Amino acid sequence: MRILMSALLATCFLATGGQMSFAQSNARNKPAAEKPSAKKPETKKPETKQEARNARGKPAAETAAKPGKPALVASFGDWGAYVASAGKAKTCYALAEPKERQPSGLKRDKAYIFVSTRTGEGVSNELSVIMGFDVKGDSTPRAEIGPTGFDMVAQKDKLWVRNAAEEGHMLDAMRKGQRLSIKAQSLRGSTTTDNYSLSGLGQALDRVRKECQ
Repeated sequence: MRILMSALLATCFLATGGQMSFAQSNARNKPAAEKPSAKKPETKKPETKQEARNARGKPAAETAAKPGKPALVASFGDWGAYVASAGKAKTCYALAEPKERQPSGLKRDKAYIFVSTRTGEGVSNELSVIMGFDVKGDSTPRAEIGPTGFDMVAQKDKLWVRNAAEEGHMLDAMRKGQRLSIKAQSLRGSTTTDNYSLSGLGQALDRVRKECQ
């Protein structure tokens, strides 16, 4: 159930306005051995490309105006803390965009990394990444924080930690580190690296925990 939720958490994010909203995506299936999966209410997407472009430019206050939509509650360094409520359930997450993308001339959509907590499901600190392009299915994307690395698993344009038992270890390494590199191969065979600053992550996660206790 966790995997499907964070996938659903990704499309809504893109549909409702880039980093000013949170992510929910199409239903996806992942091997049960990796992580369980679940469903999340869908958010209506913009009907046209122009509406989608307009949505990405909306400030947080506007995109969070309706119930269930996320609001940016605080910014720390290069990370933001977001909250969305649906009835008694809350979704809270820390989010960042890459500071550097290589190769620089490669055409692709925006990328984001999330650390999500969903009170209605008992899920906390779930790591997921939107790459901005479809990742080669038989490849093994890699997350690196200094000398420490973690294998990822891909489905279309989204990544999760391959071994769910390592998720907490990766998060600890991120709290202590300065930079996170996500390396992946596209369907066309391009090898890419997205570099994220980890400045402010610890504070953003503390705020997420406070909002979604």
